Amino acid sequence: MAVPKRKTSASKRNMRRAHDRIVPAGMSECPECGEMMRPHHVCPHCGTYKGREVTSSSED
Repeated sequence: MAVPKRKTSASKRNMRRAHDRIVPAGMSECPECGEMMRPHHVCPHCGTYKGREVTSSSED
């Protein structure tokens, strides 16, 4: 069984874990209303997806 010869320093450990952090979801602008929305999802503000209304808007 493999056993480390030396303690891994905090710097080395943190550099290895640097890419594991959680990143916020990317956002894009809705072409209909201009609000920020998640890409490839129905806009929560106007209820449109790819230029057509999918859900009824709560603002109407």
